[in-house]
Amino acid sequence: MNYEHVFDQAIDRLHAEGRYRVFIDILRNKGAYPNARCFHGHNGPKPITVWCSNDYLAMGQHPKVIEAMEEALHDVGAGSGGTRNIGGNTHLHVELERELADLHGKEAALLFTSGYVSNDATLSTLAKLLPNCIIFSDELNHASMIAGIRNSGCEKRVFRHNDLAHLEELLAAEDPETPKLIAFESVYSMDGDVAPVHAICDLAEKYNALTYIDEVHAVGMYGERGGGITERDEAAHRIDIIEGTLGKAFGVMGGYIATSAKIIDCIRSYAPGFIFTTSLSPVLVAGVLAAVKHLKQSSVERDAQQAAAASLKAQFAEAGLPVMPSSTHIVPLMVGDPVRAKRISDILLAEYGVYVQPINFPTVPRGTERLRFTPGPAHTEAMMAELTKALVEIWDRLDLELAKAA
Repeated sequence: MNYEHVFDQAIDRLHAEGRYRVFIDILRNKGAYPNARCFHGHNGPKPITVWCSNDYLAMGQHPKVIEAMEEALHDVGAGSGGTRNIGGNTHLHVELERELADLHGKEAALLFTSGYVSNDATLSTLAKLLPNCIIFSDELNHASMIAGIRNSGCEKRVFRHNDLAHLEELLAAEDPETPKLIAFESVYSMDGDVAPVHAICDLAEKYNALTYIDEVHAVGMYGERGGGITERDEAAHRIDIIEGTLGKAFGVMGGYIATSAKIIDCIRSYAPGFIFTTSLSPVLVAGVLAAVKHLKQSSVERDAQQAAAASLKAQFAEAGLPVMPSSTHIVPLMVGDPVRAKRISDILLAEYGVYVQPINFPTVPRGTERLRFTPGPAHTEAMMAELTKALVEIWDRLDLELAKAA
């Protein structure tokens, strides 16, 4: 076996399909987001503007967050010392879990090292604990949810995206006594659309199923206190398990679930992804704690971000750029070809100092490759105008079709 040849072929396939991923070498400028320095493809740093960060509200730059992390570093040091079972249950973890449980109106919460791990560990463990469980999964669920379902070894039923009739058809076909879990997202991050939460809960109640919602792109972003779509739509009390991230709107790192104390006890006691993983650094937890507390009290960041997203959508549409319809803070621009998407991204970075990553398969289906913009509170109208002008020029240069302005 020529191992090197196998690896070469695997990488060559990605290049041939135009979806080889390049990780851009950058440093963000503290206190000046979305400005950053790019070290990719030239000597020394070049100033750029970041348009695709999931630090949606720039909380990773917020003075309260930075101050809290600095204080924790000097108070307790850098690391947690190991797993929570071995290294101890750092008090900051306990305090953050209380804040997150309160955010969602749940009895308890549990921290993980990332949103991916929280989905994988929780879904795989739940299905193993429930005998003969069947998981009903939206076809556009995140890879981490799919991994958790696969790792559970349970049966699954995949329903068409946000298709309530299809979901009910699948639910009705199963034995009423069989344990069921409906797993879905609130905001789908590549299209920017929202799940019909109450309608899914209606079906869950009708067919005696548990509900599991991934709110990673919504926590901090929606609701009076940042509790997500379930808070905004007054549906949190109807959801059994709410999962979220600490690395997007809250600006730091980590994942969590919020649910009943009994389910939390089961997951922390049985999930290998929790038990055998070094817990989050107290420094990170302190930063998240500051972000969660701040966003419970402040809607300034949310309001500014929503205004920026609406403005960018309007400017794209007016210029005839193929902006996809979205009711959320995500602004996807359809390209439909991986090579062209990468080419547009490269030109923006090299010639205009604009950083936005192309989104290709398997993140999105083939033929729907796109650029995904996430304007934040600090993206100005002038920045948006310059970006729109640059995109129009590139569209013309590459002979891409512009729509007629409405």
